[in-house]
Amino acid sequence: MTATAIPETYRNAVVAHIMLDGAANAIEFYTRAFGADELFRLAGPDGRVLHAEIGIQGSTVMLGDAEGPHFSAPTAVGGTTVGLHVFVDDVDALVRRATTAGAELLQPPADQFHGDRTAILKDPYGHVWVFLTHLEDLTPQEVARRARELLR
Repeated sequence: MTATAIPETYRNAVVAHIMLDGAANAIEFYTRAFGADELFRLAGPDGRVLHAEIGIQGSTVMLGDAEGPHFSAPTAVGGTTVGLHVFVDDVDALVRRATTAGAELLQPPADQFHGDRTAILKDPYGHVWVFLTHLEDLTPQEVARRARELLR
């Protein structure tokens, strides 16, 4: 059985909308670190990004400068409660590129029981990214069996 790098299940997932301080600089960072393409940007007269969209290997992420009572940047609150998962063609190459650009490596690339090779990075804006390359197609039962073996 041949696996594809990005499983069909995750191609059209929930679109994250991340808020941060310095969105314009973040777009430049994501371009250098993750190979992102800027898809759209709406800036206010002061240059702050009201809304922007980037693409990372087919996954769209929305972003903007944090403001108002509803949204805060992770750097303003001392952490994040969200991990951004993105499937990519080559997680090892992405990690090399991202760490060279200034991302912090939290977990190096490793093959996981669920059939993906994963790495965890933190960007300079406080967001945590989980990048994955799919290695093998598994049934939910096989994933559960492997998880039970790990937890013994």
